Amino acid sequence: MRNSLLLLLCLAILISSCQKEDDTPQDDSVTMMNVSYGLNAQHKMDIYLPANRSSATTKVIIMVHGGGWNTGDKSDFNQYVDSLKKREPTYAIFNINYRLANPPDLFPSQENDVRAAVDFIYNKRTEYRISDKFVLIGASAGAHLALLQGYKYTIPVKAKAIIDFFGPTDLTEMYNNPTSPLVPILLSSVTGGTPTTQSLIYQTSSPLNYVTNQNPPTLILHGGIDIVVSSSQSVLLNNKLTTAGVTHQYVFYPTEGHGWVGANLIDSFNKIQAFLAANVQ
Repeated sequence: MRNSLLLLLCLAILISSCQKEDDTPQDDSVTMMNVSYGLNAQHKMDIYLPANRSSATTKVIIMVHGGGWNTGDKSDFNQYVDSLKKREPTYAIFNINYRLANPPDLFPSQENDVRAAVDFIYNKRTEYRISDKFVLIGASAGAHLALLQGYKYTIPVKAKAIIDFFGPTDLTEMYNNPTSPLVPILLSSVTGGTPTTQSLIYQTSSPLNYVTNQNPPTLILHGGIDIVVSSSQSVLLNNKLTTAGVTHQYVFYPTEGHGWVGANLIDSFNKIQAFLAANVQ
């Protein structure tokens, strides 16, 4: 009898401890740099976990850098990370790298890496004490990858919102009507061909082809004098989201190019903050 009571007491303590680990807010903030989420040297992420986080309430921002798919680094987003930490101090932030699109790692390696990073974060949510409320933020090529992730995949988690800074949405259209002669060369180099020779890659790598009425709320931001990604790419997405009845907002900055600073960047972050407050509960 005594041994049985002792066993029951130990079991009760163990259950209590497990519940505390899952449910009790974590008081301290944690920063972890260059955490591996896969086997490749480029499968790294920087992690910023806020204080007082819990698996019930702590929302997640996943950031995807730009750079034409074949250049760039998560450190390019460091300023954005700082701004988001100040504006959204209760969010956990994951700033990811992915394989750059150089042989042999052409499309869809980058899409697959973002998906692997999302899976990794989702599977770590108990350890990190974060919820399954994920937001995707990307710029340029990173916005394209964020849109692909958010529109194509709902397993293991469906994104609650997507923030798209001037991302390509239709690669075939971008190839056929470029803003510069360099754009088709870039697209050919990262896909391995043209819309004719690699039609399936162009089709399956275009977020516009995955717009349905089930897509997450999407905030689109684009400059009117962008010489890399034409604002027509965002207009196409805006129109298709409108037709599908998806909650979204299109913010157009007529005098801005491929990225901006100053008052308009502050305005962008104001709009991001308001969009998240309205759509990520």
